[in-house]
Amino acid sequence: MKSALNLTRAPRKQIDMSNASKTETPLNTADSLRLAMRGLAKSVTLISTTGESGQRHVMAASAVTPVSMEPPSVLFCVNRNASSYPALFAGADFCVNVLAQCHLDLAHYCSVGAKGESRFDQGTWLKDESGLPYLADAQAAIICTQDYRLPYGSHDVFFGLVSTVHFGCEIDPLVYADGAYIGLADQALIP
Repeated sequence: MKSALNLTRAPRKQIDMSNASKTETPLNTADSLRLAMRGLAKSVTLISTTGESGQRHVMAASAVTPVSMEPPSVLFCVNRNASSYPALFAGADFCVNVLAQCHLDLAHYCSVGAKGESRFDQGTWLKDESGLPYLADAQAAIICTQDYRLPYGSHDVFFGLVSTVHFGCEIDPLVYADGAYIGLADQALIP
């Protein structure tokens, strides 16, 4: 593992499974899914956008997925209680900023530390030709035109057509798994 970061693992929720049969779920279904998803490692991103009034918004997200290469497109999920949701709901374009391990503090700052415009106080933020903010040294900054929104449960799924990709640093992803930010090993398991 890379030693440049001092990443701390959050304690794992302990569940007594000794009395449960293989078909029983000791928790309700939502809690069971939440616990199961702790094992799904995902790259950490910051979704940045600008509202109709020009106010910038950014939020940490790991529920981001490429959809297609023809046309190049991505999707991400946003809880309707998120502060950036109204701008996105209104149809704002967005940027998926893929974070590297050097962005650990920024990821934490944008997920639990700061609110609103103050989230842009850390990092070097640039604007594209339309005024959309993106992180200058992101591993990749994927500029998207919002194409479609699908409401589902407590979240909306936003689809974007990729218009531009900026590359800012080497591939060294910041990953979220088991309730903590982690890094990846230097060597691929299978070359």
